[in-house]
Amino acid sequence: MEYLTDGAPHDSCHASTIALTKNGLVAAWFGGTREGAKDVGIFFNRQVDGKWITPVEVANGVQYVTPDGKEHRHPCWNPVLHQVEDGDLTLFYKCGPSPSAWWGMVMNSSDGGVTWSQPRRLPEGIDGPVKNKAILHDGKLVCPSSSENDGWRLHLEMTSDGGRSWTRVGPLNEGHKVGAIQPSVLIHADGRWQILARDRNGDGNVWSTWSDDQGITWTPLKSSGLPNPNSGTDAVMLADGRALLVYNHTHRSGSFPKSRNMLNVAVSKDGKAWEAALLLEKSPGEFSYPAVIQTPDGLVHITYTWQRKKVRHVTVDPAKLQTKPIQDGVWPE
Repeated sequence: MEYLTDGAPHDSCHASTIALTKNGLVAAWFGGTREGAKDVGIFFNRQVDGKWITPVEVANGVQYVTPDGKEHRHPCWNPVLHQVEDGDLTLFYKCGPSPSAWWGMVMNSSDGGVTWSQPRRLPEGIDGPVKNKAILHDGKLVCPSSSENDGWRLHLEMTSDGGRSWTRVGPLNEGHKVGAIQPSVLIHADGRWQILARDRNGDGNVWSTWSDDQGITWTPLKSSGLPNPNSGTDAVMLADGRALLVYNHTHRSGSFPKSRNMLNVAVSKDGKAWEAALLLEKSPGEFSYPAVIQTPDGLVHITYTWQRKKVRHVTVDPAKLQTKPIQDGVWPE
């Protein structure tokens, strides 16, 4: 385990993302005084010779500066990194006064994050990947997205031409009786697509929905059988065909561990029956908002918020995970 935020000049940080470039791993998160404060910007770190260096701020929410030097700015939110194969490193993020009123932003780097283009705003109605990584499928970039301005609703946003034009699918749920945001997209070996998403209900569950037509139509949201305390999750399809999910196996109320006190890894052979695989954290405080990828060497890399003060990076060999059944919704000891 290691921390990616050491040396960053912020008091609070959250919502990390991780990707692999030809030069090594890169990561980003938002940081500032506190979540939602106007000084919150996007911070970025990269590996040099296999080691993380000092992070730098690469984007902020400054909208304009008045003639007398006063900045008008909004907070930044939820960065998502995507490495284009044989192309640029893309950084999606959100800017705006709140999640119900933010907009999508994007910037690019041709040198693995050493230098960046000027930020540009995504088209109206397109937010980009809201928390979790985009996936490339048949030449189409599929961005798991969601909105919070009319309930909590899931969407997919897709582009086949590098972001010059976009198609938005959804909403996939009505957003009020069943509220869900921040989806992850999994593509199973049989061709079926699955979304796993965060629940609005603090004593809710990880939602699941399936598509048989490559993301165009989706089944009604159903419980995955796993709990969710109104906290972000992330998932990835492993090279061995299993799905891996990182999440808080808790409810918001009740006795310890609750809310974001415990962070867990579960795996599934079919996206339906989940087994406990790894306990990342279990102690007072907050451990949340994971991001997860698998690199070509087979290793899984997980980043997550550690006590709202740091971002922690964990490397896992999925071949060595020892799984146990989750019985009656209780995480096994």
